[in-house]
Amino acid sequence: MNIEQLYQVYRQYPAVQTDTRKLQPGDIFFALRGPNFNGNQYAQQALDAGAAYAVVDDPAFFTQPEKMMLVPDALEALQALARHHRQQFSIPFIAITGTNGKTTTKEMIRTVLGSAYRTYATAGNLNNHIGVPLTLLGIPPDAEMAVIEMGANHQLEIEGYCKVALPTHGLITNIGKAHLEGFGGEEGVRKAKGELYDHLRASGGTAFVCNDYPYLVDMSKGISNVITYGKEEADYTGASTPGTALLELETKETGRIVTHLVGDYNFPNVMAAIAIGLHFAVPPEKIKPSIEQYIPSNNRSQIVRRGSNTFIMDAYNANPSSMKAAIENFAALDAANKVLLLGGMKELGEDSLKEHQALADLLQQTHWKAVVLVDGDFAKIDHPYIFLKTAEDARRWVEQQAFEDTHLLVKGSRSVGMEKVLPDQA
Repeated sequence: MNIEQLYQVYRQYPAVQTDTRKLQPGDIFFALRGPNFNGNQYAQQALDAGAAYAVVDDPAFFTQPEKMMLVPDALEALQALARHHRQQFSIPFIAITGTNGKTTTKEMIRTVLGSAYRTYATAGNLNNHIGVPLTLLGIPPDAEMAVIEMGANHQLEIEGYCKVALPTHGLITNIGKAHLEGFGGEEGVRKAKGELYDHLRASGGTAFVCNDYPYLVDMSKGISNVITYGKEEADYTGASTPGTALLELETKETGRIVTHLVGDYNFPNVMAAIAIGLHFAVPPEKIKPSIEQYIPSNNRSQIVRRGSNTFIMDAYNANPSSMKAAIENFAALDAANKVLLLGGMKELGEDSLKEHQALADLLQQTHWKAVVLVDGDFAKIDHPYIFLKTAEDARRWVEQQAFEDTHLLVKGSRSVGMEKVLPDQA
């Protein structure tokens, strides 16, 4: 494969697509393979739909040499093209990984940096082996900042993304219990996420480290440039206001900030955006409104009103760490009537029953108006709460209660679909 030849095609047609359903005329189509599909079968269809070029890795589908390139592996070609494009830039590339809060943190950093620089970031949560190169290839020549989200569910995944994205700066939001099945336990999660620090250590990069998490401080040792943030004894510090539904915090640089984010567990995510903004000389008078105007979407830390009731929609995903943080934050909320609707947690392997039981035990430490547990291994453990099989069942239960002046926390793993619990707007 001649990467320079492919890059010349990309410079002429700087839009890349791997899904013919999303293809626009003039795109380059990469024929990727998966467990249940072979993108080579759609290469001709992509050209017929207006694709400027198609990259295939099956000779049987290499039918138009003037508009196709045959490579040994289309995914490797996509990643190599992305790396080559990345190498054309000398701007900061900030990589973000961690167990919880990656997308929220990425969006706030993008918003803060975007108030002063031409900033490009991962769209949505396109943070995997396909999303990372697509993100890189979507960065135009005029970019001044790039923010790349990196997800992972097995070892050496982050290391691979770092070889493509070559981040100059990096941030691990936290290390918690998620994808335990793929990582081989919590220590495996730490090792896998730490691959970002390994890259920064080897490349002389800069890490933004939350000082409130001693394990991150320990993991970051040996990195030549470390910028710290947190509640105390850090380069950038702030304090949050307890007992509020929406996170409020204050720093000496920005003054008081009232966010649209739920919970004190979002404090480190907001502080990361403030610290990065200040490090890159974004004026505090731009940082404050950037954060205050950021409104979460896609069921991530959203406040949704239904009549006199307040739904805290944190239903995009869940793992033991994020569940515990959400429950403890909800318990500390200054509200009289509190109801929890919690969906099962997935990908926990042999730890699943233990982790679901630990959450049920945690729930029993606080008095709630009601608790409903939905789907998954909540069906197999001991607890005194209502158990329902589906999110639709939970929605019907909510509608039957006729709640008034009640706060309801809704959270669960993506596959449970807990967003279906939210009643329609009256």
